[in-house]
Amino acid sequence: MAKLIVVTREGEERELEAETGLSVMEIARDGGIDEILALCGGCCSCATCHVHVDPAFASLLPPMSEDENDLLDSAEDRDETSRLSCQIQFTAALDGLRVTVAAED
Repeated sequence: MAKLIVVTREGEERELEAETGLSVMEIARDGGIDEILALCGGCCSCATCHVHVDPAFASLLPPMSEDENDLLDSAEDRDETSRLSCQIQFTAALDGLRVTVAAED
């Protein structure tokens, strides 16, 4: 099975089994990463699933929607690697993807 690597706010690295077709947010939540709140349940209407994506995987991700971009504008910890994990569908090409949970707003 594919792997998703999540780095918590404390710097702990957790390797999770990742099922293709699920979002990165769903995989992290189901894997016990409580720091990803995902208050909207993955509807792209909050920014509580904000992560920083390893730049090595940036070209493999789908383009950011206007809604996602607008929501990330409200995040204090936004940078060029910021994405909402609910908007990243995990595929076989993302095996080994590494994301870091963004600072709490």
